[in-house]
Amino acid sequence: MSVSKTISLRIGSGTPQGILCMGVGMVFFVMQDAMMKTLLGPFTVWQLICIRSLLTAFVLIPAIVLLGAPHRLLTPLWPLHLCRAALFAVGFSLFYTAFPFMTLASVTTIFFSAPLITAILAAVVLRETVGPYRTGALIVGFAGVIVAMNPGSDSFQWVSILPLMCATTYSISQIIVRKVGERETTLTVGLYTIVFAGIFVIPMSWSLNAFTDFAAVAPHLRWEWGGVSFSQGGELILLGVFGMIGYLLISRAYQVTDASVVAPFEY
Repeated sequence: MSVSKTISLRIGSGTPQGILCMGVGMVFFVMQDAMMKTLLGPFTVWQLICIRSLLTAFVLIPAIVLLGAPHRLLTPLWPLHLCRAALFAVGFSLFYTAFPFMTLASVTTIFFSAPLITAILAAVVLRETVGPYRTGALIVGFAGVIVAMNPGSDSFQWVSILPLMCATTYSISQIIVRKVGERETTLTVGLYTIVFAGIFVIPMSWSLNAFTDFAAVAPHLRWEWGGVSFSQGGELILLGVFGMIGYLLISRAYQVTDASVVAPFEY
């Protein structure tokens, strides 16, 4: 085998590809979160999630139809995809709920308990070997999460539990996509996860407003679907693009690489 062919195989192998996808995906993920926090004034959490899902549908459905196999709109793995979408809908609704009450840095820091949770689940559920170096990196990262939450102080806020709950649902969803692996393409995984998450938040948002008064203290959770100006439309499109690319890349990372390997690179 030639040297050039050997190098190409290494670059295309699962671990380097997964690490690269995770690194780039997290950049888009953070840009999306910054835009989400900015747009939560004129828009509700539900609007932003649904608009992101709508944009994803407009992009990925035609792409899958045009590209054809192995991409597919109908898949026998739909129960796993819908389960993952439900986890995303619940988890990231909780995540964005915390935005007006906490700084973006604090919410994100607490969310980064996810790599440790993912690694633990990977070891228990997928029987993956974590190893001492990865374990050390994950523990150090989680120690930073505990410091950020500061649970024993008088300044501790109950709302800081929300990104931690999101981290848990997120970690479970990544174990699911790892089980899907390369039996499904990243476009199909992204389509089901992002689009159905947007569909699932609609009954969630209606139920929250119909049966509780929580929106009185958290107006960004109100049941309201207002209009969109031309300038806001551009921002929403950018939000959808950032979110779609970020979720696709992170999903790809977990598809091609052991969860315990790629999880620490979320830090």
